[in-house]
Amino acid sequence: MTSPSSDSPLRVGVAGLGTVGAALARLLLTRAQELSAEGARPLRLTAVSARDKSKDRGFDASGLTFHANAADLAHDPEVDLVVELIGGEDGAAKSVVEAALEAGKPVITANKALLAAHGLQLAALAEKSSVPLLFEAAVAGGIPAIRALRDAVPGQNVTRVSGILNGTCNYILTRMEREGIAFDDVLADAQRLGYAEADPTFDVDGFDTAHKLAILTSLAFGTEIEAADMYVEGIRAITPDDMAAAAELGYRIKLLGVAQMTDSGIEQRVHPTMLPLDSTLAQINGVLNAVAIDTDLLGEIVLSGPGAGGDATAASVLADLQDLARGLEPKPLRLPRGTLRPYQRARMRAHEGGYYVRLSVVDKPGAFAAIAQRMAEHGISLQSIVQRRKPTDTGPHSHQPVIIITHETMELSVREAMDAIVADGHVNAAPQIIRIER
Repeated sequence: MTSPSSDSPLRVGVAGLGTVGAALARLLLTRAQELSAEGARPLRLTAVSARDKSKDRGFDASGLTFHANAADLAHDPEVDLVVELIGGEDGAAKSVVEAALEAGKPVITANKALLAAHGLQLAALAEKSSVPLLFEAAVAGGIPAIRALRDAVPGQNVTRVSGILNGTCNYILTRMEREGIAFDDVLADAQRLGYAEADPTFDVDGFDTAHKLAILTSLAFGTEIEAADMYVEGIRAITPDDMAAAAELGYRIKLLGVAQMTDSGIEQRVHPTMLPLDSTLAQINGVLNAVAIDTDLLGEIVLSGPGAGGDATAASVLADLQDLARGLEPKPLRLPRGTLRPYQRARMRAHEGGYYVRLSVVDKPGAFAAIAQRMAEHGISLQSIVQRRKPTDTGPHSHQPVIIITHETMELSVREAMDAIVADGHVNAAPQIIRIER
């Protein structure tokens, strides 16, 4: 990227005018003066691309060049850099990013799906063209998590990155806990209020969190991005009973993304997690997000704030724009693409930790003893076992909910013990298993 004089404007083209794109355009058009940092090039929005030119987006677009094809922004002589806010891992989003990088123009994107799927290829293309590829807004919206890993942590040994990375899931779990209502009911209300998509699969099944975690993992550990080879479990199976039991035991359930170094590789996992009530991440409620970075010198660094929304995400895009306006050009993945280590996965079955297990135990003599025996056979030490309530009847299908909390044990042992208990016929429903972070 060349370095024109500091008084020549940095001309911005925005691809995608949804919630975030429109918010960014409004900021650039109405607050350009105050957004220009001292000693930096002023920012000027010159061109946009969207599917519908005529739609009212709350700003005057009459002075802007409109491109029906987003990739044309890359070849517009009045555009110095491209901001991609279309979304999706392929299609128009990928095309405009590739075209801009190939044309030697810097790119800023908020697209975690694109980066999780093609980040390595795009980073290599950016390096080949000697232009920046920035993506602060791709993870946790308004939280500077990317900046912290890229700029503040180098020189330290990162041992673990974890976070609450999806506002929809956090909103649902918060309301389930506070109001004692079921997942489906909260989800329907969240959709009505605009906190959840009409098709919530990407959010509630954990895939959105997985994409964001893959990016954080690469930056934290200097490895290639790998989102496909990760344990991912969503929140659909969580019940009000689980929420109540967690509270009684001194925990709160959150959907957590975790990446940590182990002797056998990097353990990357997304799943509901019981966190101690007094832990920092347990205090993050509603639509807020948080990222915790553990280092050898500073210990745990926690960043929290709004994880989504037009203004919050646009603010992160602006931070990247201001970096470029000041002439800063960090490596996309902190390290040169060629020096990133291959991703080596630690198998989930080797994970060790505490476990919450909820069983629906058939009410018959010897069932409890047989379950305890199966746990012992698999080397599982029980911290506590609690019968939540008495069976409601004495018929042949009577059952009683039982909560088991284990000491530190291996994932494989828990899974094999549960398979044996189900095969023995001592439960009449699939066991509920939730991992505990102590």
